[in-house]
Amino acid sequence: MHKVLVIAPSWIGDTILAQPLFARLHEKHPGLVLDAFAPAWAAPVLSRMGEVRRVIPNPFSHGEFNLAGRWRAGRELAREGYDASIVLPNSWKSALLPCFAGIPQRIGFKGEARHGLLNRIHRLDEAALPQLAQRYALLAEEVGATAPAPLAKPHLQVNAESVRATLSALGLAASPAPVVFCPGAEYGPAKRWPARHFAELARRVVETDFPVWIVGSAKDAPIGAEIETLSGGACKNLCGKTDLAQAIDLLSCAQRVVSNDSGLMHVAAALQRPLVALYGSSSPAYTPPLSPQARILSLGIECSPCFQRECPLGHFKCLNDLTPGHVFDAMKGMRE
Repeated sequence: MHKVLVIAPSWIGDTILAQPLFARLHEKHPGLVLDAFAPAWAAPVLSRMGEVRRVIPNPFSHGEFNLAGRWRAGRELAREGYDASIVLPNSWKSALLPCFAGIPQRIGFKGEARHGLLNRIHRLDEAALPQLAQRYALLAEEVGATAPAPLAKPHLQVNAESVRATLSALGLAASPAPVVFCPGAEYGPAKRWPARHFAELARRVVETDFPVWIVGSAKDAPIGAEIETLSGGACKNLCGKTDLAQAIDLLSCAQRVVSNDSGLMHVAAALQRPLVALYGSSSPAYTPPLSPQARILSLGIECSPCFQRECPLGHFKCLNDLTPGHVFDAMKGMRE
């Protein structure tokens, strides 16, 4: 095996959790060429992974079938002569492309009637492999083998020139190093620490003479503006003012990051930034930040994790009761 195509996940965080798999593939196959077929929004993350040669844009929107389009894309990829493909999403349609491309080894987990589309099929023991990163890494091994341990840690490369350009474009200074808040969570409100808590934390941070930046997508702009207002201007809302590549640059400057369980949380972890990761409805046992610089805060109340987008009980205690004081104390106890 010397040339592999990975069908990447759609989520930024899951893409980062696939990097230990990429590292394992290179360890097992020196000289490996690895390409990723991925949504355009994931390209800035994959392009900063040293294991990935290039990112091939996935033109299909979430849930789109488009059999004819997948056939054409597969035939185009057939020219690349891949030896193997690893399919990370569990859907049936995600396994079509490698088959249409005629890739000899087509590797993935059993699911959604994928027999025939995949020809090296792993069966998942969820109890033995509780973490998503472990499950992905297993796909580098022969069927029936155990996952490698310990896993390589995700690591995103930082381009100093790009960082300077991003700071200049936004009128920001890298010194003093900021505390960065990531208040978004694409999955839903049950994963979001309250805006009033972020605002109170910002007021505490600025008393220590460090700036606070709020980073997120355009969808996070309203909550970023709310935090900025509630904090009395103690923080600067940058949500929606950057693309993902620029957000990565900003996170690389942080002396501390406070984040919900989100894609940017995993970005901060892969940048080795001191990180306080806030968990409510989701589980740190499944998708923890893979960094020794990360500290996970979760109250572990009886109804958590529920994995719901909205609190089914209507009280959001798992995050409402996680106080700014608790988070501030965790930040103070971290080493840079």
